[in-house]
Amino acid sequence: MTAFRKMHGLGNDFVVIDLRGGGHPFTPAQVTRIADRRKGVGCDQFITIEPPRTPGATAFMGIRNPDGSEAGACGNATRCVAALLMAELAADAVVIETISGLLPATRAAGGLVTVDMGPARLDWDAIPLAEARDTAALGLSAGSLQGGVAVSMGNPHAVFFVDDVAAVPLEDVGPRVETDPLFPARTNVEAVQVLTRDTLRMRVWERAAGITQACGSGACAVLVAAVRLGLADRRAQVILDGGPLTIEWRENDGHVLMTGPVATSFTGTLHESLLA
Repeated sequence: MTAFRKMHGLGNDFVVIDLRGGGHPFTPAQVTRIADRRKGVGCDQFITIEPPRTPGATAFMGIRNPDGSEAGACGNATRCVAALLMAELAADAVVIETISGLLPATRAAGGLVTVDMGPARLDWDAIPLAEARDTAALGLSAGSLQGGVAVSMGNPHAVFFVDDVAAVPLEDVGPRVETDPLFPARTNVEAVQVLTRDTLRMRVWERAAGITQACGSGACAVLVAAVRLGLADRRAQVILDGGPLTIEWRENDGHVLMTGPVATSFTGTLHESLLA
């Protein structure tokens, strides 16, 4: 029997499976069945905890989208896995390894978790884009989404600033931007309304997952984009559909810190039909 834990960060939900004690890798078809919200467990991302591959890491975190494809970063899932490991080790800090690098995480006040998401990557080929272009002025057009700022937080993001984020038909324009030829690896899409210099309202279309309640790496990308355009200070609250995250883009080293909550919804075991 394969045990799992259903967790979420601000409603961005995950199936988390610990493979440190053994177990076979999951195929894309298995991940898709498990992620199905009607016939499986249901999740925005499928997460595995594995033995570390790099000295200094506490554990490796594998991230898969609902279609079985691999993702390079997921801030909300990183907080969830960090909270599990800190509880297990009775520690105040751990280091989560992903395919995009090492992410240090620490306990914060009020039961929150802070993750150092690493430096924001702003060069066109680091996003990646299909061609050299100013990443602060992409020149894209998709309905009410105009212009665009590209940021990589280990995964690609296209950030658009709008007057009324609630009025954006994200289910229509999100997939159009995600699959634009400018993004050879597709992209996450964020629509953002600036409320004040330290409060941003954001909605997200996640690559291969669609509209989700929250996206931690997306919130990081949003603050970076807002600072680049002179719209926000380097520390701000980013309000997502599922609730707020506190994001800070440090000036001294370019790293982005994300602080927010984690929660466990339930635990269980996967039925054998999902693993066929």
